[in-house]
Amino acid sequence: MFLEQFPEDGKSHGWLEIVCGSMFSGKTEELIRRLRRAEFANQSFLLFKPKLDNRYSDKQVVSHAGEQFDAINIEAAPEIWKHWKNQKIVAIDEVQFFDSSILEVVTKLAAKGVRVICAGLDMDYKGKPFGPVPSLMAAAEYITKVHAICVSCGNLAQFSHRTVKEDSQVLLGAVEKYKPLCRNCYNKIEH
Repeated sequence: MFLEQFPEDGKSHGWLEIVCGSMFSGKTEELIRRLRRAEFANQSFLLFKPKLDNRYSDKQVVSHAGEQFDAINIEAAPEIWKHWKNQKIVAIDEVQFFDSSILEVVTKLAAKGVRVICAGLDMDYKGKPFGPVPSLMAAAEYITKVHAICVSCGNLAQFSHRTVKEDSQVLLGAVEKYKPLCRNCYNKIEH
């Protein structure tokens, strides 16, 4: 993985990392993996999640595979400033659920020398760019796109197909409401 290409000192400058992909692609697992490495290196960090995401826990970020890490729930991105006390790393899970103010917050943090790691869906269930993620990707120094496995054919999946009838863009759920599909299988389904 190219994580080893990141600057070692982290003292003189910050940067923005984005981990994105479909549902069940391992975004949160990758975020947690990066934080465990930072924890091992005794680097100070904060992990945030939107209050909206209460699927598995209110006080932890939890991957579909059961990996978990303590987190701070916030409703809006500017709340990060109330908690940040010069930690070297700020991580944000489910970043697609924040509004466009997240871009200003993370770019200011990076300008202050912070390594900022954001994980989230890059596309909604209709295959459209999701929330602030495209803008975050444009501003990021490092982007990791992770893929699930298509449950229909076994190819790499990049689409989160919604299996229930609900038209709102935000619908929390897991395997009971979504399944990962490749482009070919996704395009065969009526949306």
